[in-house]
Amino acid sequence: MLQQHPLNKDSARFIAPFEPVFNRLRSPFDAFVHNTIAGGLLLMLTAILALICANSLLSQWYSEVFHIHLSIQLGAWGLDYTLHHWINDGLMTLFFFVVGLELKRELLVGELAEPKQAMLPILAAIGGMIFPALIYWYFNPSGEATAGWGVPMATDIAFALGVISLLAGRIPKALIAFLVALAIVDDLGAVLVIAVFYTEQLSAPLLMLAGIITLLLILMNRSGIRHPIAYFIVAIALWLTLLNSGVHATIAGVITAFTIPALPRYNTRAFSQQMRSALDSFDRAAKDSSGNLLRNHAQFEILQRLEHKVQGVATPLQRLEHSLNLPVAFLVLPIFAFANAGITIDFDQLVASLNHPVTQGVLFGLLFGKLIGIALVSIIAIKLGLAKLPQDVTFTHIIGVALLGGIGFTMAIFIAEIGFQGQPTLIIEAKIGIFLASLIAGVVGYAFLKTVIRR
Repeated sequence: MLQQHPLNKDSARFIAPFEPVFNRLRSPFDAFVHNTIAGGLLLMLTAILALICANSLLSQWYSEVFHIHLSIQLGAWGLDYTLHHWINDGLMTLFFFVVGLELKRELLVGELAEPKQAMLPILAAIGGMIFPALIYWYFNPSGEATAGWGVPMATDIAFALGVISLLAGRIPKALIAFLVALAIVDDLGAVLVIAVFYTEQLSAPLLMLAGIITLLLILMNRSGIRHPIAYFIVAIALWLTLLNSGVHATIAGVITAFTIPALPRYNTRAFSQQMRSALDSFDRAAKDSSGNLLRNHAQFEILQRLEHKVQGVATPLQRLEHSLNLPVAFLVLPIFAFANAGITIDFDQLVASLNHPVTQGVLFGLLFGKLIGIALVSIIAIKLGLAKLPQDVTFTHIIGVALLGGIGFTMAIFIAEIGFQGQPTLIIEAKIGIFLASLIAGVVGYAFLKTVIRR
């Protein structure tokens, strides 16, 4: 039976008997989702779950499930890849898309928008990429293992922010902004390394076609096309082109992100005036005192126009970043972690791995390369007057961030999978180095910053 719930005049809300109960049940989850630690925590739990699966009775299932082939066939054309390949080359494109959106926003209005303000995180990130690569090269100067030099270059922003957020309220806000800017530049460096150095044999015709598609995306931006669906359709074509071009297909996500419009349809002043006018019309269209929109078609039409104007005052870049952040953090990255973090470990193998040059290169590259690169370059840049410390931030704070820079997970594993493709033994050694370095860097970085706060 259809039922109309009465209006509660005191609260201006329609009464739904069980709604307050479900609101109470939902609120803790909403609080959890919006907590800055949640993404990194879920990522860590998923990685632990993958390790448990790989070292338990589920090991056979775990090793087989990601080798299941999934295919898409349209006539004579088709794609046939393993589930692992679809995750790393397909699903992770969304992650790179969000990274591109964040980077574009930072370059336009964020910490990287002003040259003087941006110089410190840019130089620190560059130092934090060069020194880990040099340390890795010291342990692996020749042979197949040299391909992993890019693995210790990447800092995992989710884990690093998760650790530093445990101290939020007791550390300068500018320090968190510095870490965010540093990690975004670090991600850009990792993307460039993947695009330039971790390529297979390049296909000139496909690269030319990818260039034409990129030009189309730019023309769409310049011509005022704003609907995300149009960009996603062209982005799929770009992804398919790059898939067999020799350049890693996930770069399509970054390229597309940089072409997403960053200008709103309406400026805020015009939006405010139009909203007031529309709300006046909304009030005049009221025909009865029930306040039930179902009975008032005129009010519903005005409400649709209001919704359109609300959509128009926010930029497509803002809307996409806001809508994709949670799915990427709570779905894409955990799936990637579960598919890639599971490695079979026994104590004998762990001891042998600690003596393996790949494990040592990744471990010491992340721990000491990041520390030396970020801290030393930052201090030199400030002493030479090339950059300045953020407000209320000290050199000891920078050292703490440099220690947290040794947390390398998502991007580091991603580069290891690309660099050591077809060499499972080296992939395992690299992942062991990543896990150990991330654990040590997180604990030591947190303890160091907590000690600084107490002093």
